Amino acid sequence: MQPSVESFFDKRTSTFSHVVHAGASTPCAIIDSVLGFDRKSGRTDTRGADEILGFVETRGLEVAWLLETHAHADHLSAVAYLRSKAGGRIAAGAEISRVRKIFNGVYNLREAYPAPAEFDHLFEDGERFAIGALQGRALSRPGHTPADLAFEVEGCGVFVGDTLFPPDVGTARCDFPGGDASALFHSIRDILDRDDTTRLYMCHDYPKDGRDPIAFCTVGEQRRSNIHIHDGVSLTEFVAMRMRRDAELDMPELLLPSIQVNIRAGRLPDQEDNGVRYLKIPIDML
Repeated sequence: MQPSVESFFDKRTSTFSHVVHAGASTPCAIIDSVLGFDRKSGRTDTRGADEILGFVETRGLEVAWLLETHAHADHLSAVAYLRSKAGGRIAAGAEISRVRKIFNGVYNLREAYPAPAEFDHLFEDGERFAIGALQGRALSRPGHTPADLAFEVEGCGVFVGDTLFPPDVGTARCDFPGGDASALFHSIRDILDRDDTTRLYMCHDYPKDGRDPIAFCTVGEQRRSNIHIHDGVSLTEFVAMRMRRDAELDMPELLLPSIQVNIRAGRLPDQEDNGVRYLKIPIDML
């Protein structure tokens, strides 16, 4: 058994998706997939998801899991599309119910929020799961949102979601509803309490100075050089930096379209009587 990770970078949203497997013709997990969405035209596309499906088919992989590290605010998830094409169980953290409760109010969604039915499984902190012969563990790592997870997979490393970016980019914002800079600090320090050689797989990268996007780095690289939270940065310093920086950031371009889809496991709104789907955009609310 040779654990393997294939990473796909969506340039439009600066997002990495990862396929985790133990070799040809084995079960796999797809982590943080992207459904293309053009904000100007309102059109979706499946180019990135289809590239992943092509890889899965070529390797003869069986999709066991479609994993979401959190309800993304910068892209629509492709998990519903991928499940319709290749099967697999859609899963996120149990705290997604809390996020859904918040945004049900924003979008005036009239459905019950405690147990989102579109997800096949909601992970509790520390819960173990299997990707075929590979053993994984879901780790609740709140801060960016209350529902953020990291997935630790034996022989591969940790898929950190938006908890960490590459060292020269830093860390994720904490000013979304339910975000908490102090919680993010502790979540990150827990992740970095591993051997220096442990691989940390990114969900996002925003390359600087013309470098290529970085799909993974190591614990040691983060501890030495992360511009926001390298070794020696205190909780007080981090929280002050994060609050100051977050106050200057613009809202993500796709936040309003994406959240209403992602809290429903990538399910697009139902068609109305004219056969068209409509997203909701609250006016003068946020």
